[in-house]
Amino acid sequence: MLAGNTYLLNLTFPTQITVNATLFDIFLASQAPFKLYFKEQFVTFSPERFIQITDNIIKTYPMKGTIDAAIPQAMEKILANSKEQAEHTMVVDLLRNDLSIVAKRVAVNRFRYIEKINAGHKQLLQTSSEITGILPCHWYSEIGDILCALLPAGSISGVPKKKTVEIIHAIEGYKRGFFTGVFGYFDGKQLDSAIMIRFIEQQKLGFIYKSGGGITIDSQVNIEYHEMLNKVYIPVDRI
Repeated sequence: MLAGNTYLLNLTFPTQITVNATLFDIFLASQAPFKLYFKEQFVTFSPERFIQITDNIIKTYPMKGTIDAAIPQAMEKILANSKEQAEHTMVVDLLRNDLSIVAKRVAVNRFRYIEKINAGHKQLLQTSSEITGILPCHWYSEIGDILCALLPAGSISGVPKKKTVEIIHAIEGYKRGFFTGVFGYFDGKQLDSAIMIRFIEQQKLGFIYKSGGGITIDSQVNIEYHEMLNKVYIPVDRI
């Protein structure tokens, strides 16, 4: 970052966890806007949409900035935090540019609004934005090209995207696998998709929970570490 090679990098780590349940149990019990269970390999219960296309309108909703809702004046604190604001602004600008590759009249309709995320025994506040654009009427015949142009998702890579992904490969020290990929459905007329965050994977030695967060030059190690731990949860009251 001091050399200017990256300005925002989404750094992730694996955490070994113990859960008295199967991945399918977790899938059935979890409460999330988007969730996916895959063949006793992983389960994801994501709060973050990737892209949504209805008619010829494409929308994306980048999430950047998380705080424990139990902290006094949590909403005011996260909205006033200069590091979080800079991080969110960079990813919104990146996603705006990404949508401009495939769409016209790209605009930020809502900027840094607050969403409440169910995190099991607690709640988190997450800042999000809404970006929209207009696709050609025949977009459905080019859906593969659209997805390839937008991947990897900006919120789980960084700015600038290509160089930051190279740095991530060099420093994370493990393979993300399906984690931070995307999943969704396409019925020929509309598409909805989400990013695979909040992710538990079955490995030989047990369950691994993969989580992370955005790093900028203003990041403080302890704060970023605790944000990463805050994202290790299952969105249920009990299993």
